[in-house]
Amino acid sequence: MPREARKKSKTKIYHIMWRGANGQEIFHDDEDRLAFLDTIMKYKKRMGLKVFAWCLMSNHVHLLIKEGDESISTTMKRIGVCFVSHYNWKYRTRGHLFQDRFRSENVETDQYLRTVVRYIHQNPVKAKMVDEVQQWKWSSCNGYYGVKVYPQKLLDPDFILGLFSKDRTQAMELFKEFNERRNDDQCLDDHHYVRRLSDEEVRTEIKRVLGRMEIAHVKTLSRIHRTAILREIKKVEGVSQKQVARILGISVNLVYKA
Repeated sequence: MPREARKKSKTKIYHIMWRGANGQEIFHDDEDRLAFLDTIMKYKKRMGLKVFAWCLMSNHVHLLIKEGDESISTTMKRIGVCFVSHYNWKYRTRGHLFQDRFRSENVETDQYLRTVVRYIHQNPVKAKMVDEVQQWKWSSCNGYYGVKVYPQKLLDPDFILGLFSKDRTQAMELFKEFNERRNDDQCLDDHHYVRRLSDEEVRTEIKRVLGRMEIAHVKTLSRIHRTAILREIKKVEGVSQKQVARILGISVNLVYKA
């Protein structure tokens, strides 16, 4: 069956989420995150986008964007192709990085616009990655708090702040209180928060997958046998591929490609 066409937002504003294929990591290090933000910036300049919020987690991304000179679907395809090309070149790999096409929802009221910004910024808190929203380096939150975020001029905060007050100082204060308020916001029907496991917890999960096999033996296995085991380990929620490589004593690329 053909895919259903995306419903156009009356405001041209969309909440967008990308997940890694099969739950895999999209970003393995800070360089990957910077490259993704640079890609967004590249197409913001080219297509006249407005970027109201973002949050980069290990295996998914949230964006709040107002489309520019072309449809949001076309722009997101450009961004995806550009970043995946960089990823595949860097890690010498092929295949899908993102899970199917991106998910999106229309944001058509001021009230829901504020809610989505808060939802995006609170993603790392609800995933128990940090205790406070401003502690997560890879979101737009600190840009609203008057702190510079990378890359410069990617964030367009004025419209959102203007929903709180015409006075800039008061708007920032009111925004901060709203942004940090405890809530049960549910956006994009995405209620799935994954807590990152500690190395000790990952080691326990690896032993469970291996059964009687010792961790040290994994690196000596045939490629086919090792790949099958790595794929099972990668299914465990909250496990990073760098952790797996470190604990098993194998190349990170072997884990990426499994």
